[in-house]
Amino acid sequence: MSRRALVAGVGMVPFATPRTSQPYDVLGEQATRAALADAGLDYAQVRQAYVGYVYGDSTCGQAALYRVGQTGIPVVNVNNNCSTGSSALFLARQAVESGAADCVLALGFEQMQRGALTTHWSDRPTPFDRFHEVSDRVQGAGDAPLAARYFGGAGAAYAEQYGTRPETFAAIAVKARRHAAHNPYAVFRDPVTVEEVLASPHIHGPLTRLQCCPPTCGAAAAVLCSEEFARAHGLRTDVAIRAQAMTTDLPSTFDSGDLRTLVGYEMSRAAARQVYEDSGVGPEDLRVVELHDCFTTNELLTYEAIGLTPEGTAEKFVADGDNTYGGRVVTNPSGGLLSKGHPLGATGLAQCAELVWQLRGQAEARQVDGVAVALQHNIGLGGAAVVTLYEKRS
Repeated sequence: MSRRALVAGVGMVPFATPRTSQPYDVLGEQATRAALADAGLDYAQVRQAYVGYVYGDSTCGQAALYRVGQTGIPVVNVNNNCSTGSSALFLARQAVESGAADCVLALGFEQMQRGALTTHWSDRPTPFDRFHEVSDRVQGAGDAPLAARYFGGAGAAYAEQYGTRPETFAAIAVKARRHAAHNPYAVFRDPVTVEEVLASPHIHGPLTRLQCCPPTCGAAAAVLCSEEFARAHGLRTDVAIRAQAMTTDLPSTFDSGDLRTLVGYEMSRAAARQVYEDSGVGPEDLRVVELHDCFTTNELLTYEAIGLTPEGTAEKFVADGDNTYGGRVVTNPSGGLLSKGHPLGATGLAQCAELVWQLRGQAEARQVDGVAVALQHNIGLGGAAVVTLYEKRS
């Protein structure tokens, strides 16, 4: 790539439950305007837009952006399941680095319905047919929601191999609430105890209800630009994307018979390794990470997949407090998906916003000391994993 993409501006709206949310186009407009204001730009200066969402008709991206302006620019709609927001960011970053455009908007939003995720088309094959087959073969059929069956089964497989206690998974949910208490954008900010987490209704495997992210509505956006554009327009140049990788499923996803692989462990590991190799930064250099904690089990698995702790040591990593303030690397200072919420199309860009604020020193009570680089991990079943490394520039 010939040039690095700078993050000139970020914005998001407070996440909400489906019962209290505004419509997706209003959410998208608000997040876009916030990112443009943060960058100090007018929408007319944006040359391309990549808009991510999962639950919506075609061209919802245009419907949201037309509320901001109708400048005739290309608007590309993106759907990559739970990694949709990061996929839009991936495309925007490529456009800037390749020289195709010097100022690009990445926007993600979701107006979700209440209840667990389901498929919406019963008259055609679902992308999850192969996932169902593997899951049913390994752990038998069940009544739990499909995502909880996959990730709960993966957590059970890990616990069976390493003897992980239920309290360890529950402690991740407690940590998420503790972090979210300082995040005005998060849905759930009230504290919970390990005992309360474990006493909530059982879902599947080690998972209880308080260990599963809620259906959420929200939006977030980022403005990326080249350094030349930033300097020409007097924009800030202090945060850049240093490296980024996207991976999709490997044969092992379906052939290994391991539910941990089925939910993307190998995708995440491959993407993280590529980012570390491309950047020269290792997991030991990280002080803050936003990772995909759709379930407590996935947060624990991801610690190892992205190299924060060696395989088989995640329980000690949690018990030692190395995943929070005062430990080695603060994971999900925003509260993560578990407490901030998980509006599918917005999640990746909300992670981006949190890490940009951390690098700028603008995270207020959530601020992590000494942040020079920050790592983002966002995964979607079906599947895609996106890992992004941001750096603070002098």
